[in-house]
Amino acid sequence: MESLETRKKDHIDLAFKSQTGMPDLDNRFHYEPMVAAHPSGNLKPISILGKEQRIPLWVSSMTGGTKLAGKINRNLARACNEFGMGMGLGSCRIILDDNTYFDDFNMRPVIGPDQPFWANLGIAQIEELLLNDQVARAEELVKKLEANGLIIHVNPMQEWFQPEGDVLKYPPIETIKRFMDGFRLPLIVKEVGQGMGPESLEQLLQLPLQAIEFAAFGGTNFARVELLRDENADAALMEPLSYIGEDAFSMLQHINQIVDRKEPVCKELIISGGIKHFLDGYYLLKKSSMPAIYGMASTFLKYAREDYDQLRKYVEGQVNGLEMATAYLTVK
Repeated sequence: MESLETRKKDHIDLAFKSQTGMPDLDNRFHYEPMVAAHPSGNLKPISILGKEQRIPLWVSSMTGGTKLAGKINRNLARACNEFGMGMGLGSCRIILDDNTYFDDFNMRPVIGPDQPFWANLGIAQIEELLLNDQVARAEELVKKLEANGLIIHVNPMQEWFQPEGDVLKYPPIETIKRFMDGFRLPLIVKEVGQGMGPESLEQLLQLPLQAIEFAAFGGTNFARVELLRDENADAALMEPLSYIGEDAFSMLQHINQIVDRKEPVCKELIISGGIKHFLDGYYLLKKSSMPAIYGMASTFLKYAREDYDQLRKYVEGQVNGLEMATAYLTVK
């Protein structure tokens, strides 16, 4: 046990190294040190996506058919079970026709029966299913995974940059509406790192979706990922497009303005894209006029690739940070 004298000496030695100035101040919050005791499990469960989560944190879709997908998904599903989070799978295209890699996606036995768990297909695959009158195959995918519904990721910018990308023949909103005519399970629609502007959001809010996920600009930018993959120098001519998008705060402002003037049909949000830690998530949740949770992808991916203990420590730190924010911070 460290002695009082040693601790006080450390304080003196470290005081000069821990100086902060006005540029370091996080101006999003009022800090209220008088209003609460230290927290201990003070996060209230939230009813979202037809389930109850113990914490308002979502594991955003990130892995498709890769060698590491099984390990990553199992670690993430285990964390979701332990901490009470929900999870979206990466693209399930690879198991739509072939069960070879099914075990890499079959996480319901790991995540447990009570946490939100969602399958995922791209808008290009949805177009193809509609073209071939095979919407039922998407329902079969969801059911064999024992998922709660299907996420459709809409990624025209990524597909445009991808050397082997699919060409979208129809506006995604039209494809989604046609798909919903035959698909009878819950749906979430998301982008993949560029976010969405006000017109797209307004149209999605008027559909009977379970939720909209932002996947806003500021996190992993898949348009740039594809640009970096392409060795064709001509692709660099399109590089300015990879910097186009909407950040999470702007998207939230758009949505708040839309729902102020028009009652939304879609009632829930997953706020993701550029969220680096619990304070970003806490701030955006408090700013939302709709029920919401916040999602992260690449940060989870960083820890999920290693042993589970590293991921567990990270999530535990996020929960502790959220508890402190809830106890002592109000949003300006």
